[in-house]
Amino acid sequence: MAEAELSTIARPYARAAFSFALDQADGMATWSTMLQLLAAALNEPIVQAALDNPVLTTEDETRMLVGLMGDNLTNEGRNFIGVLAEYDRLALIPTISSQFELLKSNHEKTLDVAVTSAFDINSDEQNRLAIALGERLQRDINIETEVDQSLIGGVVIRAEDTVIDDSVRGRLDRLSQALS
Repeated sequence: MAEAELSTIARPYARAAFSFALDQADGMATWSTMLQLLAAALNEPIVQAALDNPVLTTEDETRMLVGLMGDNLTNEGRNFIGVLAEYDRLALIPTISSQFELLKSNHEKTLDVAVTSAFDINSDEQNRLAIALGERLQRDINIETEVDQSLIGGVVIRAEDTVIDDSVRGRLDRLSQALS
């Protein structure tokens, strides 16, 4: 299935989980953890292979995932897995988890930003960048940094579906494309 199709199919499940989490005390953190753990489990090849077994019934798939997750699932989480299994939607859990996290960050007015730089960014620079982005976007900014020396200089900033490429390598690539 195409990525856009997966997102479209997963969206109502993510919204349902988010809506339910909003109504629960500590629901956001609980559902976030459950969905992230489920997504991590489903990304494991051995779990995927086990779920692809045509002999397994819906109940078997549900029982396997619930057993795998153990105490990390609430009763509602178990029911959620059961519904997804019943409609053959277990493969959507990683996409549901990603969409849930976006809904959660929008609700909490936070934004995760990945900054890739050619050189280490010290904590003072990270704080100034977080403040500048926070003022512009009206959100609390969580910054993760990474060093990629192939950028030569500058930075690449990724926030949700926005990418700002202000690296020397990016500029050279754009110049090369303009000249060809």
